Amino acid sequence: MAEVSENMNGSGKPESVDFIREIINEDIKNGKHEGRVHTRFPPEPNGYLHLGHAKSICLNFGIADEYKGQCNLRFDDTNPTKEEVEYVESIQEDVKWLGFDWEDRLFFASDYFDVLYDYAEKLILMGKAFVCDLNADQMREYRGTLTEPGKESPYRNRSIEENLDLFRRMKAGEFPEGSRTLRARIDMASPNINMRDPVIYRIMFAHHHRTGDKWCIYPMYDYAHCISDAQEGITHSICTLEFEDHRPLYDWFLDVLETPHHPQQIEFAKLNVAYTIFSKRRLNELVKRGITSGWDDPAMPSLAGIRRRGYTPEAIRKFATIVGVAKRDTLSDMALLEYCIREDLNKKAQRAMAVLKPLKLIITNYPDGESEELEAVNNPEDPAMGTRKVPFGRELYIERDDFMENPVKGYFRLFPGNEVRLRWAYFVKCNDFRKDPVTGEVTEIYCTYDPESKGGNSSDGRKVKSTIHWVNAGKCISAEVRLYDRLFTVPDPADAEEGKTWIDYINPHVLDIVKDAKLEPFMAGAVPGINYQFERLGYFVADSKDSAPGSPVFNRTVTLKDSWAKLAAK
Repeated sequence: MAEVSENMNGSGKPESVDFIREIINEDIKNGKHEGRVHTRFPPEPNGYLHLGHAKSICLNFGIADEYKGQCNLRFDDTNPTKEEVEYVESIQEDVKWLGFDWEDRLFFASDYFDVLYDYAEKLILMGKAFVCDLNADQMREYRGTLTEPGKESPYRNRSIEENLDLFRRMKAGEFPEGSRTLRARIDMASPNINMRDPVIYRIMFAHHHRTGDKWCIYPMYDYAHCISDAQEGITHSICTLEFEDHRPLYDWFLDVLETPHHPQQIEFAKLNVAYTIFSKRRLNELVKRGITSGWDDPAMPSLAGIRRRGYTPEAIRKFATIVGVAKRDTLSDMALLEYCIREDLNKKAQRAMAVLKPLKLIITNYPDGESEELEAVNNPEDPAMGTRKVPFGRELYIERDDFMENPVKGYFRLFPGNEVRLRWAYFVKCNDFRKDPVTGEVTEIYCTYDPESKGGNSSDGRKVKSTIHWVNAGKCISAEVRLYDRLFTVPDPADAEEGKTWIDYINPHVLDIVKDAKLEPFMAGAVPGINYQFERLGYFVADSKDSAPGSPVFNRTVTLKDSWAKLAAK
């Protein structure tokens, strides 16, 4: 019998047990399913997974792990017109990236096509299924509404012999696509529309990525899913709330067919996150319109996209745990997700100095032509990461925003007469600056440094109010830095104002590109997929697609602080 486990948070203290785990605990206590816990993650291989799927992955695999059970990965490949091997491979990569292992339990609904067909014939022989000649439009007309019952198909009372003959001829390919379906014979007056004689099989002359051209009839999801669960010995079939009204049908098939095993379907609220969308149709529209460059664009909430952007699986798993499991749909705060990412990267990301808007700083009393190497800590959160050498010299680059000719109240960075600390280096004092005579833009700052303040501490104990970052102008590298931001300007783009659509809320600054950022020289060797903290700027990752040896491209993963909190407060 499985061991009942407490759900633990990061501090090691027990959390409140959610309703799904309460059900599982009670089942184990009562010896249901012989005390086993066996879940599954059942994606359709018709597209890329997104952040919303990550919650389901974490929940199904996480529960199996907590209860020392098993979790299957099963592809619902029942619609060959929309399925690709590419999606099968990408989904497996995504699940592995999140840190989960299905071991030898990789399945496909197509593994059970023969079983599903045999069960369909059994339903016909029991008088529980019939072949229907209504087309899709007629079927919708006959279905009825939420307040009015449906009408029985004129083909509903065909004999068992005729239905069996027609179904076998459907399988043999004798009828045109869309001309006939096999429907369950349940109740056209049911208040649950899903129970009004749902379609079980449809004719599709399409090549299947696994079974080839063996089949020209394919089962519907509601029929294939429950039987696949039963075939695999699934104990708890966990799915999102939109399938709640489908549960009576799930149970009806298993009860009528008297399958050897009957899993329990449990529904939970899907993940919705502010400032983004998870609709496959709308995400596909972003790609088709060229708003994003593809499904792996770092602006996309696809798992391929967020992986390329530098999100970490540890952060996603923590986010899924904090969001928890609910019975009602809610909109999770994007700031919570970004917090989880910062918390994870703060512990593991190598520090580096990068200047995105370079302004030349010249130290007039530093010996011309000389340079030195200063020691910088790689990660103050992890001493084991050690230190690195940073080249220092007479000419540096600092951020343009770190100098102000006429400082506003509360500005403590560089301005004429003010002294600041250069990170890991020296105190410098601004004495003068030069402007472009045409544009009026400041082009150079002239400072003096205190040689006795090496390492950033003055010999006489004087204090400065600001520390700024920098790079050596003669020994830095240039790189493209892509500043990704939230996808939309409003929390819920689906809730559009009158006269607008969700597309009108695309963030115009979802991507700003810095073509000539200046970085420490060691960053030339940045490994694609590895995260860095650019001090004072945020967390960045070397792009896994566009970086080249010695010429990295960096994507911003997340800022150091929640800059959107200030916007929301205005």
